[in-house]
Amino acid sequence: MPGPKVVIVGAGPAGLMAAEVLARGGARVVVHERMPSPARRLLMAGRGGLNLTHSEALADMLSRYGGREETLAPLLEAFPPQALRDWAAGLGQDTFVGTSGRVFPRALKASPLVRAWLARLAELGVELRLRSTWTGWDADGHPLFRQAEDAPVPEPADALLLALGGASWPRLGADGAWTDLLASAGVAPAPLRPANCGFVGTLSPTLTDRFAGTPLKAVELRFGERRARGEVLLTSRGLEGGAVYALSADLRDAIAATGEATVEIDLRPDHTVIDLAARIGRQDRKASLSNRLRKAASLPPAAIALMREAGPLPGDSRVLAARIKAIRIRLTATTGLERAISTAGGIRFEDLDAGLQLRARPGVWVAGEMLDWEAPTGGYLLQAVFATGVHAARDILVRTA
Repeated sequence: MPGPKVVIVGAGPAGLMAAEVLARGGARVVVHERMPSPARRLLMAGRGGLNLTHSEALADMLSRYGGREETLAPLLEAFPPQALRDWAAGLGQDTFVGTSGRVFPRALKASPLVRAWLARLAELGVELRLRSTWTGWDADGHPLFRQAEDAPVPEPADALLLALGGASWPRLGADGAWTDLLASAGVAPAPLRPANCGFVGTLSPTLTDRFAGTPLKAVELRFGERRARGEVLLTSRGLEGGAVYALSADLRDAIAATGEATVEIDLRPDHTVIDLAARIGRQDRKASLSNRLRKAASLPPAAIALMREAGPLPGDSRVLAARIKAIRIRLTATTGLERAISTAGGIRFEDLDAGLQLRARPGVWVAGEMLDWEAPTGGYLLQAVFATGVHAARDILVRTA
């Protein structure tokens, strides 16, 4: 007896992982993707080294998902980081743990993994239909798909899995258009917002004209009680970079509530004010302040220029050291969804059952970044995306058996 037919919308990591689990379980799987090729965003992410997951203990990893920790816990426990690494190894892509604890394929890019994965899916009988856009449902509840300028055509199936992504980097495929389709079907998603994003800051043109695109490395960013170490990138509009992304959810929410958020940058987090003041004090008084700072604290020109944003550099060594440790910058807006690394908001878990099936639309499941959760960069995003795809697929197999 033939297995159930499952239609998947979206050929990103969640949709393709679900397709593999379903096909291995005996389902007939058809994946629709509106772009001309699959896994575009995964391939883009892999250009700088594909960060698949993280090596930290699962309990620590779960804490990275904030208010969704309890919801996502059973999904990640059922498909933990080691399972993802084993899956990659099965595709001939062994992984390694970097110095930061992040996990990467040894090839340090996504293309070999994606090629091997698509070949495996083809062997499993998964059908991939490109340039095929989901447009909703017909009067009988069948999903509709349109190719080019043709009229939408229904495709009956035993189950429909939506894995359409969020709304960041829309040129790669995920544009958030599904929110209107689901809202018209009685499912109102939480508004989509940028996550792991940059911010518009009150930096002077003098600084941005000269130093836009310059990274400040090994600094500490503080906002309230939160702090993050890493890189802060000066941009033409404000700030980006790993340390900024780590605090982006709090910064975004503060700006939404009050219109602004003020951060502090510690340019030398491993040194105290006393230590820095002593180092500065030992420099030649005849030298310029910039040279004294460069020699005493190894500060590059961009860091010294940032210190000048608070006013002329003070001559007193201790006051100068204090400025190195706390440069305040006011942020007034995010840089927008189109430049964000990921998306917050989406289908609320309260509108889903435990298997990620829509309560308002039985027979329809949701996975990946469409769901209302967020996490920092570092492997946490892809780990949860893959895990939700696995979880939804396993539930579909049980319900359609």
